[in-house]
Amino acid sequence: MGVIKDRFKAKADQLGVEIKDLLKEHGNKVIGEVQLSQIYQGMRGMTGLVSETSLLDAQEGIRFRGYSIPELREKLPKAPGGSEPLPEGLFYLMLIGELPTEEDVQHVTAVLQRRSHVPNHVFHTIEALPLSTHPMTQFVVGVMALQTESQFSKKYAQGMNKKDYWEAVFDDSMDLIARLPRVAAYIYRRKYKFGEHIQPNGLLDWAGNFAHMLGFEDDTFKELMRMYMTIHADHEGGNVSAHTTHLVGSALADPYLSFAAGMNGLAGPLHGLANQEVVKWIFEMQAELNTDSPSKEQIEEYVKKTLTSGKVVPGYGHAVLRKTDPRFTAQMEFGKKHMPDDKLVNTVWNIYEVVPPILQSLGKIKNPWPNVDAHSGSLLVGVGMKEYEYYTVLFGVSRALGVLASLCWDRALGFAIERPKSVTTDLVKKWLKGEEQIWGE
Repeated sequence: MGVIKDRFKAKADQLGVEIKDLLKEHGNKVIGEVQLSQIYQGMRGMTGLVSETSLLDAQEGIRFRGYSIPELREKLPKAPGGSEPLPEGLFYLMLIGELPTEEDVQHVTAVLQRRSHVPNHVFHTIEALPLSTHPMTQFVVGVMALQTESQFSKKYAQGMNKKDYWEAVFDDSMDLIARLPRVAAYIYRRKYKFGEHIQPNGLLDWAGNFAHMLGFEDDTFKELMRMYMTIHADHEGGNVSAHTTHLVGSALADPYLSFAAGMNGLAGPLHGLANQEVVKWIFEMQAELNTDSPSKEQIEEYVKKTLTSGKVVPGYGHAVLRKTDPRFTAQMEFGKKHMPDDKLVNTVWNIYEVVPPILQSLGKIKNPWPNVDAHSGSLLVGVGMKEYEYYTVLFGVSRALGVLASLCWDRALGFAIERPKSVTTDLVKKWLKGEEQIWGE
């Protein structure tokens, strides 16, 4: 079946037995308590999912299979001459649960290279859209056009044994991850570079080849892509893109359909589109203040004006984190190494010093610290990609690594279709009066 696939199957079989034993012995134990406010306010803090690939800690940030982002930047294999981790290594870690060797990563790269061919009809489908179409819309349409290649869909229609679901999902996931950079780069070149497309370079790593197809040969840009694709790959299972991919996949929709659904969620302003909103907000501030290097005092006044007008400062706050996002810190370290004098990057650092105290003074903000979106756009502008509407597509290509690795685990462990119970406000009112019962009582 292939080295990686065999290792994944062995791990999945082992964990499947462990989960079966856990449920047999502890299946009726209660985990936590659900509050009425949680039911109405986005299910915050409700434990209702299992995601093997990563875990988000409120204080430490994201951990991939137990490893923090600083540890991953140190331990994962790197491209020759590079200092940032190869995202293929993170994908291996999420899939297998063990740190990969150099040879393992080279194998993943080679597999992705072999599977990277995109049929012409995908490009024709994208070309049918108006050039003004948002890049994320074009991206989702491209993924949907790729769905014709789904092995899961074809084999399921032929009567596949449910024990083999995982294998077809695995193959689809590998194919989709391999092809996404080509589709994403095509959209960028179509929209912003007069349709002058660049063919892939089969000698480059996954992120390096993506940078090449985008039209950036600079080593700094390639290094940024490797880091960006690594730190944006996953954020446990409850965020909108991960949860949506899992949810749609639980209905046995193939990985193409499931991932496309997740990307529609990622395109929301409160999720992945936030990286676009951050750069837009900074550009608007610079225009209003008539300077590309606003002082901290000017930033403070503009932040207060933003908040007074009923708006939020994009890039600040997180549903779970209660400290500066380690992904922000990783990007700040990258900026200090590669572009310490860049005016936009320095503005981001000044905003970082100004905004948290202001938000803390409001007394209602649980997390006044920056998240990953607060910094990513400034680095991209700094290396020459100024088209901020496109940034969420980069996020989407990266997020494929985590959500598709999780989808492989969902099918390998035989997870059921997701179908939580919902209630009406009328029933809630009766329950509060003691007139009715709500599930679980």
